[in-house]
Amino acid sequence: ELEEQFNEYKENLPKKNSKSPRKKEKKEKLTKSVKKTVDKKQTTKKNLEDYDPVMQERIKQELYLQEKKRKRTVLFCTLIAIFCMGYVFFYYYLYERNSNEYEHLASLKEEKTVTETKVHINYTEEEKKELGVLDKYKKLFSQNKSLIGWIKIDDTNIDYPVMQTVNNEYYLDHNYNQQYDKNGSIFLDKDCDITNPGTNMIIYGHHMKSGKMFGNLKLYSSKEYYEKHPYIQFDTIYEEGKYQVMYVFRSRIYNEDEIVFKYYQFFEAATPEEFDSNMNEMAQIALYDTGVTATYGDKLITLSTCDNIEEYGRFVVVAKKIN
Repeated sequence: ELEEQFNEYKENLPKKNSKSPRKKEKKEKLTKSVKKTVDKKQTTKKNLEDYDPVMQERIKQELYLQEKKRKRTVLFCTLIAIFCMGYVFFYYYLYERNSNEYEHLASLKEEKTVTETKVHINYTEEEKKELGVLDKYKKLFSQNKSLIGWIKIDDTNIDYPVMQTVNNEYYLDHNYNQQYDKNGSIFLDKDCDITNPGTNMIIYGHHMKSGKMFGNLKLYSSKEYYEKHPYIQFDTIYEEGKYQVMYVFRSRIYNEDEIVFKYYQFFEAATPEEFDSNMNEMAQIALYDTGVTATYGDKLITLSTCDNIEEYGRFVVVAKKIN
């Protein structure tokens, strides 16, 4: 009995070469790693001839599909690249064409025209209207009867003819020459009348990333910029005009049922109270105080362009006529 107990004890003693659980775990990991390496070597790609005919056909078909997909991808990327390059060249072509055209128009504006010495007895209404056109705009007006004036801000790129037609859509994407142009033109609101100006004339222009049209108008958000550019020259084809900036503010296009100040509906003030009310509304939302005020009877212009601060946002500069 004692001998049996001794043998049982001996068997339960830890063996000399036994390994700890940590060593055992390391060994198992090493074994798995070696097995994975062996499996990887065993599954190494073979030559096509090493496969049976059915598998060879499948492989050929898969390679054909992959090559076809690759060619389509290359073709698609090539077409995209060609389109992008074409768009860039076309954009710069329009940019250069427009720059040259507006420079040419500005030079025409400065040319002196020879006045006729013929005596007329009966003028048509159209002839009477044309007779009143300032000399420097007669040539431009004869080329496009939609011309109603010219706007310029010194030391800026804003130096453009101002157009007007029966709607506010045409000159969103047409230039002075009536060609399609995504820059559009600077144009006067259809509800304004330069032959009988109301209290306020609203002038629109695109906010182009290139800075064209009213693209740089937003620089007036800085009071320092305003102080360097306080005046706007806006001539109608009948009369020259110099304006002083009064208010700079941000607004947006509102729903018809919203009861709020809508600058784009302010054309005429019938009474001093109505005029002052509109001035107060502008002063409240102005970005800064210019110190310039207006009284009933003053003539105003409002420059309006898009503003991406909010949906349907607008950036607005209002100026009063001083000369």
